[in-house]
Amino acid sequence: MEIVIPSKKNRKEARFYDKYLYSLRHLVENAFLHLKRWRGIATRYAKNTASFVAAVQIRCIALWANIS
Repeated sequence: MEIVIPSKKNRKEARFYDKYLYSLRHLVENAFLHLKRWRGIATRYAKNTASFVAAVQIRCIALWANIS
């Protein structure tokens, strides 16, 4: 395992972390946050897997296009 979260500012010995990897991790976490905020995906109204995946893909496209 590799550290990807920066240490606290008041830590005596600051640990090294990859800033690029942390920025990618942050993007992925924010994407999941936005997906969970969309009610249709959070409550999983779709009855089968194909419909659920389609809803996730539509929401991801909307996030990518910056449509709320």
